[in-house]
Amino acid sequence: MKDGKCTGLMMVAKWLLALGGINWGLVGGFEWNLVEAIFGTWPWLVALIYILVGLSGVWLAVEMLKGCSKSCKK
Repeated sequence: MKDGKCTGLMMVAKWLLALGGINWGLVGGFEWNLVEAIFGTWPWLVALIYILVGLSGVWLAVEMLKGCSKSCKK
């Protein structure tokens, strides 16, 4: 994130995390997996989506930690 603006990659990561959060809520609350309901006929695509959601979480966590360390130095 430069100058407080989201890059295209950051927006994709945020949307993937939103999808992951909604999916976990549906799994926990109703035992219904949205990702598998939509893409279940392609197991490789389901796995890819889960991998991308996980990588998005790691990347955004690192970006948040970078931002926190910059603001703590001021």
